[in-house]
Amino acid sequence: MSFPKTRLRRLRYNPILRDLVSETSLSLNDLIYPIFICEGENIKTEIPSMPGQYNLSIDNAVELCKIAVIKGVKSFLLFGVPDKKDEHGHLACLDNSIVQRAIKSIKKECNNILLIADVCNCEYTTHGHCGTIIDGDVDNDLTLETLASQSVSLAKAGADIIAPSDMMDGRVAIIRKELDNAGYEKTPILSYAVKYSSAFYGPFRNAVNSSPTFGNRNTYQMNPTNKDEAMREVEQDVSEGADMLMVKPALSYLDIISKVKNNFDLPLVAYNVSGEYAMVKAAAANNWIDEQRMIMEIITSIKRAGADIIITYHALELADILNKKNEPKKIYKGI
Repeated sequence: MSFPKTRLRRLRYNPILRDLVSETSLSLNDLIYPIFICEGENIKTEIPSMPGQYNLSIDNAVELCKIAVIKGVKSFLLFGVPDKKDEHGHLACLDNSIVQRAIKSIKKECNNILLIADVCNCEYTTHGHCGTIIDGDVDNDLTLETLASQSVSLAKAGADIIAPSDMMDGRVAIIRKELDNAGYEKTPILSYAVKYSSAFYGPFRNAVNSSPTFGNRNTYQMNPTNKDEAMREVEQDVSEGADMLMVKPALSYLDIISKVKNNFDLPLVAYNVSGEYAMVKAAAANNWIDEQRMIMEIITSIKRAGADIIITYHALELADILNKKNEPKKIYKGI
């Protein structure tokens, strides 16, 4: 028996020692903040199911980015909330579409910033699905054409990273091909490689009005019961030229995050999604939890599971927590 010779609690009593032997660290450099951008001017509409998050017009999105950069958050994932939609999502491919204009405006006003453009059609289609509908289902190959066109337009606008989230087969390959043909061979692709058909997306769909008007997304998003299939999805995207990988959602899929990290050496992103955020906010509103401690525990668990980078709506709150923790302490100089 090792006890009492070995007492694991010895490394926990002194808080400085506890920090010294900490195995997982969280930095502002690990965080990406999602922003919802809508048409109009001076618009800031709170999303009811996501307290503290807003649909912002481009001018207010620019101001939010400026504030975030001051706090130390420099990476953003942009989603469009257009005022018009069509059957195929062609509006997303226009050079004057909402996200393209937002990228140009933010880049004009903000330095030292990284803008990631989500590539999908669900916000732009009248039916709320992620592509072109043929015979009641999303047609994979027709949708690829729209995704590739949208990607080139976003890169042309100045997007630093293209992030396809649609889960169509073969989309990384065609996006890579069309980006290269258009002269954007230096633009990386962050693939939503493992995106499950999840109930945790509900608040997001309310925010961007993208709930399907019929059926569901089970034919293209992954079955939550499957983990081996996740490895096949990742392997395919890597072979097609993905530069970074994503697992979405995060909390119910920590095992998948760990499995992907242990089997592939590309940078791994995890998306702490809207439903996960909303649960914390609902519990905090009822004074059931210590909100700051829970946020830190959740995000740390995602990092501990293997994520290199975390997309989270808590990013600005985390910045305040981490900045306060890292404030220089007054040093007694002695006599």
